[in-house]
Amino acid sequence: MARVSRTVDCMDPASRAQGIAQAQDALSRGEVVVLPTDTVYGIGADAFSPQAVAVLLAAKGRSRTMPPPVLIGRAEVMDALAIDVPDHARRLAEAFWPGAMTLILQAQPSLHWDLGETHGTVALRMPADELALDLLNATGPLAVSSANRTGMDAATTIHQAQQMLAESVSVYLDDGERSASAASTIIDATVTPPRVVRAGALPLAEIQAIEPSVLSDAEASDSPS
Repeated sequence: MARVSRTVDCMDPASRAQGIAQAQDALSRGEVVVLPTDTVYGIGADAFSPQAVAVLLAAKGRSRTMPPPVLIGRAEVMDALAIDVPDHARRLAEAFWPGAMTLILQAQPSLHWDLGETHGTVALRMPADELALDLLNATGPLAVSSANRTGMDAATTIHQAQQMLAESVSVYLDDGERSASAASTIIDATVTPPRVVRAGALPLAEIQAIEPSVLSDAEASDSPS
């Protein structure tokens, strides 16, 4: 039997808790959901289910060479998922989480997950979105990528996400339009000096005001090896 997607209006307080519960149930079965974040809408899967992550990548039309980041509900979870977290990464997390910054860190080698070809790293973010955080704290870490087909613009509304992802998603959590057109800024904290590998919603100037050692990708390319 073909799966029928459900859309829940989470702007309605009466259905918000129901939406979180339905999403949690779908995620526990290895299915994927669309959830709001503080930047764009995301498509999420249980980070510890290789099958669910494979469904996420297939829905986006993405290969294992482009593994999804992992969203967390509390900053302290970073130490459960990453090792050898450098001091500059901790300062950035303290300054910008929850917020539009993703940190690439060394993954805990003992974790039983398969996000794709990560080369022993994990990209972590704590979003500044109440609904997303409530879901994350109910489910634990989720592999989440922007809710779109690869090569298309990221969805800022549920309707846009539905047009691109259709029935590949079990539950759509509608929390209104997202004003941000850019995804999070990604910083690789596994290299010295740390560098921005994807410009995004968090400006480089704000990052460098907290941690001057962070380079843009262009600055890193120009620096001596």
